[in-house]
Amino acid sequence: MSVVGIDLGFQSCYVAVARAGGIETIANEYSDRCTPACVSFGPKNRSIGAAAKSQVISNAKNTVQGFKRFHGRAFSDPFVQEEKSHLAYEVVQLPTGSAGIKVTYMEEERSFTTEQVTGMLLSKLKETAENALKKPVVDCVVSVPCFYTDAERRSVLDATQIAGLNCLRLMNETTAVALAYGIYKQDLPALEEKPRNVVFVDIGHSAYQVSVCAFNKGKLKVLATAFDPTLGGRKFDEILVNHFCEEFGKKYKLDIKSKIRALLRLSQECEKLKKLMSANASDLPMNIECFMNDVDVSGIMNRSKFLEMCDGLLARVEPPLRSVLEQAKLKKEDIYAVEIVGGTTRIPAVKEKISKFFGKEISTTLNADEAVTRGCALQCAILSPAFKVREFSITDVVPYSISLRWNSPVEEGISDCEVFPKNHATPFSKVLSFYRKEPFNLEAYYSSPKDLPYPDPAIAQFLVQKVTPQTDGSSSKVKVKVRVNVHGIFSVSSASLVEVHKSDESEEPMETDQHAKEEEKMQVDQDEQKTDENQHQIQGEIKTESEEMETSQPGSKDKKMDQPPQAKKAKVKTTTVDLPIENQLLWQIGREMLNLYIENEGKMIMQDKLEKERNDAKNAVEEYVYEMRDKLNGLYEKFVNEDDRNSFTLKLEDTENWLYEDGEDQPKHVYIDKLTELKNLGQPIKNRFQESEERPKAFEELGKQIQMFMKIIDSFRNKEEQYDHLDEADVLKVEKSTNEVMEWMNSKLNLQNKQSLTMDPIIKTKDIEAKIKELTSICNPVVTKPRPKVELPKDDENVEQNGPVEGQNDSHRGGQSTEQNIDPSASPGSEKKLPEMDID
Repeated sequence: MSVVGIDLGFQSCYVAVARAGGIETIANEYSDRCTPACVSFGPKNRSIGAAAKSQVISNAKNTVQGFKRFHGRAFSDPFVQEEKSHLAYEVVQLPTGSAGIKVTYMEEERSFTTEQVTGMLLSKLKETAENALKKPVVDCVVSVPCFYTDAERRSVLDATQIAGLNCLRLMNETTAVALAYGIYKQDLPALEEKPRNVVFVDIGHSAYQVSVCAFNKGKLKVLATAFDPTLGGRKFDEILVNHFCEEFGKKYKLDIKSKIRALLRLSQECEKLKKLMSANASDLPMNIECFMNDVDVSGIMNRSKFLEMCDGLLARVEPPLRSVLEQAKLKKEDIYAVEIVGGTTRIPAVKEKISKFFGKEISTTLNADEAVTRGCALQCAILSPAFKVREFSITDVVPYSISLRWNSPVEEGISDCEVFPKNHATPFSKVLSFYRKEPFNLEAYYSSPKDLPYPDPAIAQFLVQKVTPQTDGSSSKVKVKVRVNVHGIFSVSSASLVEVHKSDESEEPMETDQHAKEEEKMQVDQDEQKTDENQHQIQGEIKTESEEMETSQPGSKDKKMDQPPQAKKAKVKTTTVDLPIENQLLWQIGREMLNLYIENEGKMIMQDKLEKERNDAKNAVEEYVYEMRDKLNGLYEKFVNEDDRNSFTLKLEDTENWLYEDGEDQPKHVYIDKLTELKNLGQPIKNRFQESEERPKAFEELGKQIQMFMKIIDSFRNKEEQYDHLDEADVLKVEKSTNEVMEWMNSKLNLQNKQSLTMDPIIKTKDIEAKIKELTSICNPVVTKPRPKVELPKDDENVEQNGPVEGQNDSHRGGQSTEQNIDPSASPGSEKKLPEMDID
């Protein structure tokens, strides 16, 4: 099982994986841990990440970036319309009404959904993870901003499916940062002690998020979140861009905003300048050569002037900080530490604002860029059975209050109630009781549209089907389970009809909830239950764990919840019947369409792969041309005659010209054939050079072997003790073989020395190696023959049998005992341990 965390950023993405030693943020093919959130479309293939980033200016209309915030949004959305005017590529309305991206791909116009483009980016990140882990990647945890709505979250989940990923959890970015902070802390207060409150401030390229979290040993609880979804690094960039557009317009009479490429180039330079100003307070130059209409432009900016221009933006830093403390009902003195992450927190004025508000030094113990992805990887490791991680429970919050609306015949109109208030714990389930005779509709929506950075407060509609009245014609009790799951998505997860069967005329029991963990009460009655027609009761208990903990047997739970409190027991039998629910979700991609997108992504990946192979084949030809042309007048000069060199050089020049003319865009097999043709001419020359390098070494090795065997023969003749046990006939055999090989070597050396270097060698290295092998196979068994063992006298043998000689160990018994020293309590296979993350 793969354990991967993905930080899906607006401008850049990071991937972290869990290994036996801990969490590691991995690098892409450019050895960079940061992958730009950029996709570029070309006539033959797509470029994703760093390769796409390099085409932002050269292929502006088909290079897509900044698309993350289009998830789950309609084309008519004010945010989309505002963004649209600043983009080089075209944003269009799709048949579903959602925002799509129009580009030219494979030499035809194509419109892609935001989910498809994000799916492409995720496919690239998946490939990066697979290259690092050397195995397929499926399971992952992906980060999203804490202010994302249900529609946006579902859209990101669809994108993960398009990329072939199984997203175990969509994790709020600030929660991921909090997990990365808390799981390694050894000094957290015990569960029964007062928790440690830490504020996390994350200001990235496009958005500003704050959360306050309470930590105890092995426990993280998010208390509240606040945000400014449009305040980020790019707003500071825009201030600089607008300033220089105005300055260069006056100074050089240039209308920069009319030319998108000039504007993009200026944006890139302004971002670099902003980063320089964070580290340097002096005047800094802005110089761009051949900027527009072949005009060189230059300007100057310093930090103090820049901060004056950013006053309005800096004033927006405090309100979310104040809001999060108010929501959590905490004072500044209750905060233990303030941790900052995100690129924009590197701006000194932003740091100063945060520090001044809390009246304390801010902490930068976390990696500003990689904290989110590390938190996601840790969450994935916690969810994975493949890793043993210290127990750490995570309770997140609902960012917006969620209400349900329904038709109520009792009140002769629409009734509604707030099911999950803002900052309610999640994942969480509640059970609602309704009394109905027929199917009914529940509409979920966000209660406070003014708090929502999204134009439509609707979440979804849920039609509870197959509801029938009781046998006596009265309304049936319908239990509906609503929940916010681990992804932060609201749903009506199940509905069941409670059928009551009375065995006598005893008093009908009053409905109660016996659960100690009951949070709120609401009873929804029809005309038949007029006693409480305005009283609503929601029966719910906190489920701090995920979906598996939330589901239970339909019958058993209801029996517990409906136990009568009276001493007089009524003979009532209840059964439950599961009811189907039809979901009508906002901006939900249909299953068929999603499968089509998955199929298309697979085709595009294959096309990219084929194009890469074609380019690799072309580059191999070009590389061979340059290599051989250089070596023909260098290393290989002695190994080819002049006529052959001239004809081969001419062939190489013809191939080079062909590559830049007719061969510019040929199928893969054409390049392979061209390379084969060149190698047929070049390989013999290369082989002659290699033989001249390796042959002397092989002859030297053969000479050493001959010399060694000759010495052994001399030692035998001189009756040296070391070899006096060898057989005379065997030694003669060795001598004969050694002399024959020596004669063969001298003969071949003489012939080879007479041979021209421009001709193929008479004797090759592999022949010499074969001769070495032949000689050693004959001689080694003879010269390494062991000396015969001398038998011990019988008296010594008896001593050995009776016990060990004094000073010796009982090696047999002792050794045997040691080998079998295995813990008998260990289960079979227990020695195979799962990889452990060294966190404890």
